[in-house]
Amino acid sequence: MSKLHIKTGDTVKLLTGDAKDRGKTGKVLQVSPKEGKVIVEGLNKVKKHVKPRKAGDPSGIIETESAIYACKVQLVCPKCGKATRVGAKVYEDGKKDRVCKKCGETF
Repeated sequence: MSKLHIKTGDTVKLLTGDAKDRGKTGKVLQVSPKEGKVIVEGLNKVKKHVKPRKAGDPSGIIETESAIYACKVQLVCPKCGKATRVGAKVYEDGKKDRVCKKCGETF
């Protein structure tokens, strides 16, 4: 996978997963197009055992967000507030914009 419908900073809704996370929304922190995954703020939390690398670094068990496949999240439109698919609008000068399939607003 090389091209994703999601970019860093977008608000997304989780479509699948266990009952505690399904349906929640969050902001995309990081996108990995090569793997086809995204990291969403507050979703898919995992516990990591971490050693301190230098003095003052945190150690012990740290809770952090893990990557989710991009196909399992859907973009939330800022205007209508609904989870929607992404469409493309091409202008006459060749410029492209992402648009909401439900209300037609650009992202």
